[in-house]
Amino acid sequence: MATSLKIEDSLKGRVQQLANQRRRSAHWIMLEAIQQYVEREEARESFKQEALASWATYQETGQHLTGQEVRTWLNTWGTEDEKPVPECHK
Repeated sequence: MATSLKIEDSLKGRVQQLANQRRRSAHWIMLEAIQQYVEREEARESFKQEALASWATYQETGQHLTGQEVRTWLNTWGTEDEKPVPECHK
């Protein structure tokens, strides 16, 4: 799939300068930037959808953990007394 982009000369120059510094082609720099952007936005959308699903589940069931319960659990991470995930409750 061939795609073309029209970018301003100032940005084109910045891309070329970065490409020269990294010893890469301008094409590689632009592909890398697009890939990182898409991956970041996909992760953001996934996080948003997970949060919306969690909120819907909470509204249906009332099951939750308090912030303090989560902090107490997280404080055990990496210790000899690491605790399992606490059970949700109403």
